[in-house]
Amino acid sequence: MVKILFVCHGNICRSAMAEFVMKNLVKKAGREKDFLIESAATSTEELGNDMYPPAKAKLREEGVPFTRHYARQITKADYNNYDLLIGMDSENLFYMNRYWNNDPENKIHLLLEFTGSDREVADPWYTGNFDSTYDDVLKGCTKLLEL
Repeated sequence: MVKILFVCHGNICRSAMAEFVMKNLVKKAGREKDFLIESAATSTEELGNDMYPPAKAKLREEGVPFTRHYARQITKADYNNYDLLIGMDSENLFYMNRYWNNDPENKIHLLLEFTGSDREVADPWYTGNFDSTYDDVLKGCTKLLEL
């Protein structure tokens, strides 16, 4: 089983979208038993909050099912509990590496790294562009499913 934790700043937009997009792709592929997929934040700002309404609207528009989401912060235990710790941007990676002692097992990656790009997933909280974020998340998660 591959255990994946998607990480962004607040866990209400990008990482939450990635969690549900990946779960949907895995379900469609009939591989639900092959993956554990969750998401978390590097910050404490949104703890306990549901996914941001425009993120939910975009998932609905794309036909991606989701459930009530509770934003949570990464924990020390997450490093041992997951095989892949996937950040959305370089700031996320900075805090993840700092929190998990510089990633001794090489588990920390940018999502779009799996597509052959070193580009970050733009934060729709600031850009307002949930279409672009969704497209990036879908590309990254589709490639992850091919692992």
